Amino acid sequence: MKAVVLAALGTVVGLILGVALGILAGIAWVSIFNTTDFEGYSAMLVFFTFAPAGAVLGGLIGAIWAAYAASRARIRVESDA
Repeated sequence: MKAVVLAALGTVVGLILGVALGILAGIAWVSIFNTTDFEGYSAMLVFFTFAPAGAVLGGLIGAIWAAYAASRARIRVESDA
């Protein structure tokens, strides 16, 4: 049960960090490639493309990392007993 809770917590933290990194990557993309800002196109690009992609990747990486860390901790506790 502990592994499931840690994986859920890792998913939430990964989602938040992934969105933040996605927004930063989107802003960098817009400024490097001089994306037009006509009618908010560059903002829509950042928040509807980069932010969800960052959230998905961050959530997956966070869940996998947290589940791996929980399983390593369980192996360590079982070997000590």
